Amino acid sequence: MKLIRKKFQNLQSLTILISLLALIVVFSPVRAQDYYYPPKGEWERKSPLSEGIDTEKLNAAVEFAKENEYSGSRDLRIAILKSFAYEPFHEIVGAVKERGGPAGIILKNGYIVAEWGDPGRVDMTFSVTKSYLSTVAGLAVDQGMISDVNDKAAEYVWDGTFMGEHNAKITWKHLLNQSSDWSGSLFGMYDWADRPPAEGGIDDWRNRTLNEPGTFYKYNDVRVNVLAYSLLQVWRKPLPVVLKEHVMDPIDASSTWRWFGYETSWVNMDGVKVQSVSGGGHSGGGVFINSYDHARFGLLFLSEGRWADKQIISENWINKATRPSDANESYGFLWWLNKGDRQVDGVPETVFYASGFGGNYIIIDPEHDLVIVARWLEPAKRPEFLKLVLDSMK
Repeated sequence: MKLIRKKFQNLQSLTILISLLALIVVFSPVRAQDYYYPPKGEWERKSPLSEGIDTEKLNAAVEFAKENEYSGSRDLRIAILKSFAYEPFHEIVGAVKERGGPAGIILKNGYIVAEWGDPGRVDMTFSVTKSYLSTVAGLAVDQGMISDVNDKAAEYVWDGTFMGEHNAKITWKHLLNQSSDWSGSLFGMYDWADRPPAEGGIDDWRNRTLNEPGTFYKYNDVRVNVLAYSLLQVWRKPLPVVLKEHVMDPIDASSTWRWFGYETSWVNMDGVKVQSVSGGGHSGGGVFINSYDHARFGLLFLSEGRWADKQIISENWINKATRPSDANESYGFLWWLNKGDRQVDGVPETVFYASGFGGNYIIIDPEHDLVIVARWLEPAKRPEFLKLVLDSMK
C-alpha cells in the first residue's frame, strides 16, 4: 500500500512539473530563434496578409514615405553646408556622396513584407552611425575590455584627451548618452562650435560654464567623435574592422558598406596610421550603407542581440543601451527612445530607433516584431509614417 501511495505521489509531482513546463512554453515571449534570419545575399519575402497585416493600409504607409521625401538637396554637400551654416568654422572634411530617393524596407518576424525605392543603393546615413558606434562600445564591455560603463574614460585613454578637472570626471556612460559636456578640440574641431546655442556669440560659447558630467544632455558630434577616438584606443585597431568582424560578417551583411572618418582624423596606432572614424556625417564621413544591411542590423537588435543560434551582442548591453538616461528620458546609449518629449502618441514605449540627418531611420518595435528602415523621409513626417505602419498591424 505504501509503495502504491509513493508511486501515486511521484506521478502527481511529474504531472505538476509537466503542467508548469507547458505554461512556460505557452506564456514565454517570442525568442530570437523564432525570427527568420536571411542568409547572405538572400531575403525571403512574405505577403503582408500572411503575417496578419492589412495590405491596403501598409501600402498607404509606403506611398506616404515615397511622397514625403526629405526636402534638402540630393547633392548632400549642399544640404550639409546649408543646414549647418550657422556653426562657426564648419566645413566638410570627410567623404560625401550624392543621395538617392526615398527608400526603405519593413520586416515582420524577419521577413520582408514591404520595400520601396532602391534598397540596395549605398547611401550616407549620418547619425544612424551613432547606434553602430554604440554597439562597438557594447562589444568592448561584453568582452571585458571596458570593465564598467561607469569607469572614467581617462583610466583607458591617458594621452591628454581627458585632461583637466572637468574632463577627468567623464565616464563611458556620459559619452554614450551625450551628457559628458567634454570640453576641448579634436581633429581641429571645437566642442563649443558644434550646434551652438541660438543666443550669444563665439566668446560666450567658448567661455561657457561647464555642466557637471551626467547632468546635462547636449547633442554634439565632436563629443561623439571623442567616444569613437577613445574606443579606438581601447580596441587598438580600426573600428570598421571591429564592426565587420564582430557584427556585420556574423549577420551576413554585404561587403558594400563603409565607415569613414575625416581627412584630419588619422592617428598613430602602435606605429600604424589608422583613421579614427566619425559618429555621423555632420562634416562628412560616417557609415555609408544600403537599406538591406541596415535591416539586418535592426533585426539583430529586435532579436535581443542574437542571430540564429549565436549571441552577437549581449542582451544585457541592449537593455542598457535602450534605457532612458538621467539627462534625457528620450535618449539611451546613442539610441533614441519613444519616451519623454520624443514620444509619439499611439506608438508603444518600447520602440527605439537610430536617427540621422535627412530622414534616415532604423526603427525597432519589439511589441509588433517589426523592423522599419526608412531613407530620406522628411523628418517631421516620421511620427505620421510610423503610425500609418502600426495602424496596418491592427
